[in-house]
Amino acid sequence: MGRLSGLRRGRCVTGGITTGPGQRRNLKHATGSTGVTWSQPHSKHPMQANEQQSILTIALLAAFADGHKADTEREAIRRLAETLGHESGGAGLAQLYQDVLLKRVSLADAVAGLTDAGQRQLAYEMAVCVCDADGRQSPAETTFLTDLKARLQLDAAEVSAFEREETAVLDAADQAAPLAVPVVVAASAARTVPQAAPLDAALDAQLDKTILNAAMLNGALELLPQSWASMAIIPLQVRLVYNIGKAHGVELDQGHIREFIAAAGVGATSQYIEQFGRKLLGGLLGKMAGRTVGGLGRAATGVAFSFATTYALGQVAKRYYAGGRVMSTALLQETFQNLLTPAKQLQAQYLPQIQAQAQSLDMGKVLAMVRGG
Repeated sequence: MGRLSGLRRGRCVTGGITTGPGQRRNLKHATGSTGVTWSQPHSKHPMQANEQQSILTIALLAAFADGHKADTEREAIRRLAETLGHESGGAGLAQLYQDVLLKRVSLADAVAGLTDAGQRQLAYEMAVCVCDADGRQSPAETTFLTDLKARLQLDAAEVSAFEREETAVLDAADQAAPLAVPVVVAASAARTVPQAAPLDAALDAQLDKTILNAAMLNGALELLPQSWASMAIIPLQVRLVYNIGKAHGVELDQGHIREFIAAAGVGATSQYIEQFGRKLLGGLLGKMAGRTVGGLGRAATGVAFSFATTYALGQVAKRYYAGGRVMSTALLQETFQNLLTPAKQLQAQYLPQIQAQAQSLDMGKVLAMVRGG
């Protein structure tokens, strides 16, 4: 992979997609004049700050459950905790990150802070999604989740329905790009130096359209309250990079794609935790009976970032593969960061279309897109 070849490679499938806790799991949403509505369980009380902290603690414990997070991912989660700590409802998150990392808080403590059944189900689903974000679960993650499920004393039928959906999404994510591409050994021992592709205006324009459409789709998914919607974003990014590479004659596998995405500075686990954390602190998760896409869109306008992340990632991938794959990791990250601000401005421009698209999404349609259908 050019200068990225020294980066760690691993299994790179993503899933954990599910509907939100207690929601009816029909895939077609009822629409009305105000947008899409979801049926959610009644709440005894609004989610309190200490309950948010408990759920975030469980999410962070899940993120470090396998004990093998790369230093770059740990640093990304640390920066995220500091950033969210300065926002409304996020006080103490930087300290919470340190408490989790240094094992000053236990899973038992976090679970004890959740008494509402719906919030316990939410905590479990978020933990599963975090563990699935960077690939299928490791034995340590499976052990952690088994322990968590027992401690939370969840409804068996609800958990079973969720786990069936999780399996379906993991299977779809396996098809977002080939799991492995056969290595072809050249007859000559001489190293082949990647060459920049000649400028093709038609291809460039088509890829720009593909990138914009992918960014709008992920922006629409971010407006939905279900956890499956957030988790669909990463495999769709994998699919986008795969299509860009293929357009430039490069056959990519999931390990290569994940390696590229990480080199650009986009962490799988930290990206999901950021989506989840912002929604949770913003009151967009949990007990929200009758919440509509319109309401979600207005509340999420200031924090939406999946459009920008996807758009910037796609543009970096286009430059990287068109340029012969010779960009260093530092240049990839610099280019990605420089593209984020204009991408966020573009997101505001396309927000009405993004909100409209969110009204038509269902799980079956999104999984077909993950598979490339």
